[in-house]
Amino acid sequence: MPLATVVALALGGNHIPVLIDQGVGVAAWNSLTTTFLSSFGAIVAGLVAAVVLDRTDVAGTRVLRMFVLSPLLIPPFVGAIAWLQLFGPNQGVNGWFDSPVWDIYGGDGVTFLMTVHSYPIAYLIISTALRSIPGDLELAARISGARAPTVITTVTLPLLSPAILSAFTLTAVSNLADFGIPSLLGSPRGFETLATMMYRFINTGTVDNPLQVTATIGVLLIILGVAAVVADHVMSARRPAAMQDTGSLSLIELGAARWPVTFAAWLLTLLITVAPILGLAYRALLPAPGVPLTWETMTLDNFTRALTNPRAVDGFTNSVVLSLGAAFLCGIIGLVAGVLITRTRHWSNGALTLLFLLPTALPGLLIGVGWLISGRYLGVYNSRWVILAAYVCAFTALVLQAVRAPLAQTPASVEEAARISGAGPLRALVDTTGRMAVPAAISGAVLVAVTAVRELTISVLLVAPGMTTLGVQVFNLQQAGNYNQASALSLLFAIVGIASLALTLSRSSPTRHRSQPHSHQQHGKV
Repeated sequence: MPLATVVALALGGNHIPVLIDQGVGVAAWNSLTTTFLSSFGAIVAGLVAAVVLDRTDVAGTRVLRMFVLSPLLIPPFVGAIAWLQLFGPNQGVNGWFDSPVWDIYGGDGVTFLMTVHSYPIAYLIISTALRSIPGDLELAARISGARAPTVITTVTLPLLSPAILSAFTLTAVSNLADFGIPSLLGSPRGFETLATMMYRFINTGTVDNPLQVTATIGVLLIILGVAAVVADHVMSARRPAAMQDTGSLSLIELGAARWPVTFAAWLLTLLITVAPILGLAYRALLPAPGVPLTWETMTLDNFTRALTNPRAVDGFTNSVVLSLGAAFLCGIIGLVAGVLITRTRHWSNGALTLLFLLPTALPGLLIGVGWLISGRYLGVYNSRWVILAAYVCAFTALVLQAVRAPLAQTPASVEEAARISGAGPLRALVDTTGRMAVPAAISGAVLVAVTAVRELTISVLLVAPGMTTLGVQVFNLQQAGNYNQASALSLLFAIVGIASLALTLSRSSPTRHRSQPHSHQQHGKV
């Protein structure tokens, strides 16, 4: 319904001349170039991380993996604020020299930050595919005399190509939809993307009929989103069936290169993940901008002011309530949809899947615009409920994706056993397959809650006067020039995200085996 209202508004008039005058061509080019370059960089970084962490004997992989994945649980706009403390004008590293080393504002900064915040997704997809490759294929190449680099380039990478293409599609869709990074790093230098252009039209009144003009951009993004989802579905359908794993992948021993590679991996990872966090801490502990940080000037007042600020308290309350409500609703809807799509046969299942996955391929601003209009007709405009509805629209796909895999792998014999025992078709489906998928649905719901509590792009359009969310509060503090309090709240965001990731990784870590290429019997199962 909200996307239909966007399309209907766009068809209500010809707004293309207005868009051309406003520079939509430049914004579209900026969006496409930053999306392609950042997605390509994310694939390269994710592939290198997967090979190094999961295929070599570098030291400290468990902790190193936590740092590699940490940008995944830090909101992109918080990451942008953190990196501004390092490479903003006269800040961080730039303040150490007479001339700036790198001004992070502009297109190159937007591309870099998008890469940093999307490569963990690429790593997760590629790493999962890497661990599913039958070990005997690489073992055969090693026995035939191939060295490790040859094995990786001629055996491993070709088998990973479907996962690499899927990761590229997913990261490209995510980066095209991002608003926080280009808004904080691009807009101050006049570098505009389609997402920031939509925000400008709605909030500044630079054009007449801003909703209709924005909807015209939205139609283009809907077409691109549908194409991305369909392309990913087609690539998934064309992937070869899973091969029988007759031998697990084992570690490649780096020999003399082990410690140099370990040092390089740790150094690069810490620079990317820990350095901006330290920059946030530096800014958050300052009593005022421009004051040098010493033991005497160090203060926690920014944390106190940020946490006791009535707007921050209101934002925290709203974010918690909305995220828990979205998690509950998305969990139920996603579980029911997953059961229908994977355990029943109907001609509409493909269309239903596309309907659920489409919002993940669209900018949050577009979903916000759709619900901004729909909320007026539903009587929920300027209330929490319109934000909750938008969250459910945007995040139900997370639960659906979580339950589809276990549902698809559940044998039909469990339902047949229930039918033989006298259960009807519906009860057999609910009491067996449905209940077995509940843990996966709960995991997906937790992911929805974690995502919604730090959400910015949708909320920034839908918050009513006098109401805010935690993400919007941080964004507003940064935009208002209150950098110290913004850094304090951002640092808390980052710490909570990294702590959650550390807790998750401590409970499960992949088994690693050293390479034994000349003995088939020494090849252990993972």
